[in-house]
Amino acid sequence: QVQLVESGGGLVQAGGSLRLSCAASGRTFITYSMAWFRQAPGKEREFVGRITWSGATTLYADYTDSVKGRFTISRDSAANTVYLQMNSLKPEDTALYYCAGGAATTTRSSTGYRDWGQGTQVTVSS
Repeated sequence: QVQLVESGGGLVQAGGSLRLSCAASGRTFITYSMAWFRQAPGKEREFVGRITWSGATTLYADYTDSVKGRFTISRDSAANTVYLQMNSLKPEDTALYYCAGGAATTTRSSTGYRDWGQGTQVTVSS
């Protein structure tokens, strides 16, 4: 089993930046996908982006259209940590952000991920 812990959320003004971290511990897998989801009050959980790797090699990363060019997912393999760099934040980015992981996958559905963190709140003020 993999334990995931998010951090880095907070309150930021529109146009600002935040970097979220997702630290993984426990069982490790050579090939793995880590995704970020978010959920705003009263809305469904939404896919933000994903990174998939095999060993030290990142195989691919993809993002939902609303964050392309603003958000970037990266990985520090030595630290077992995945980051979500969020730039040019907008009030509509306000949500509880979760990291989720599982076997390498191309799905954007939350059901495709086995391991989940508790979430970190991001609030963007206008």
